[in-house]
Amino acid sequence: PLPAAMDNFQTVLRFFMNQKATIGYSFMALLTIGGERIFSMISFQCPCNHDQNFAYGLTFLVGPAVVLLVLGLFFSTRMWRLYTGCCLDPMKLCPRGKCFGCFRVFTSIFFGACVAPIMWLSVALLNGTFYECAISGIDENIVVDLFCKNKTLKCREELARVPCGRSKLSNDERMELLMMFRAQSQILGWCIVIISVIVGLLGTCYKNCRSKVSYLQLTFWKRYTEKENERFNTFAVDYATKLADRNLQSFFEDKNPEPFPFPKHKAWEEISAYYSFSSSEQYYSTLQQYVEGSDRDFTPEKRPIMEMEHGIEMT
Repeated sequence: PLPAAMDNFQTVLRFFMNQKATIGYSFMALLTIGGERIFSMISFQCPCNHDQNFAYGLTFLVGPAVVLLVLGLFFSTRMWRLYTGCCLDPMKLCPRGKCFGCFRVFTSIFFGACVAPIMWLSVALLNGTFYECAISGIDENIVVDLFCKNKTLKCREELARVPCGRSKLSNDERMELLMMFRAQSQILGWCIVIISVIVGLLGTCYKNCRSKVSYLQLTFWKRYTEKENERFNTFAVDYATKLADRNLQSFFEDKNPEPFPFPKHKAWEEISAYYSFSSSEQYYSTLQQYVEGSDRDFTPEKRPIMEMEHGIEMT
């Protein structure tokens, strides 16, 4: 019974690991919905006047989306891998003149960071609270004529107060305007969802259509990249711990440190560079390309130079 239970547990765990992207997006969607409800119920108070409604509603609608976009780019490992050091060496961004490949990577990074902002905009528009406040503050004739067509002049004067329930309009007129606001907001929300899904599908189809490898090899490549990154982090922690122990032991025992092999600065640069798969080179990463290269220099670098917070430090 115990081996069977372990097998079942490993099967369930493997399923969740294979679906971690879907689970992550679902969790992000739940956080977005929860955050939108908190903003709507606690912090959002529409000022209900022509001068502030539009700016206030638009800030709550677009502001969090911009913040989520910036955070998505900030926490993107792929972006920092390409961007780090590019001011000193611009060729890091586009090595070997592969400008189209680098542009494709940046596009992929940007669209990946757009997932959370699009979720926020979709949820906020489907709810309609922020849009109601923003659209009611636009004092343009086209917008006002759209909502107050065949209505009295009082509708134009009281339009900005409709979202707060403080307008002097009748309850039927107020509910009619609110229904129009929410209908337009939800239409825009569904348009964003539909356009995002279509763009995502077309982008994935184009990417797979232009792929230089088959579907199964591409799947293997993704799995290898995930495992390499996972093992790199584990190995880096272990190796850094050993190096720290060696340095501390040398310091406290007041003796020369034992020899410790360390990759050269050039090696770090090579494995950090952008890599695109080539059918003539059966590599799956810059790390594999480096370790299998015939022109490797195995002489360890004893004193790597690191730029620290307060200047240059020699370790």
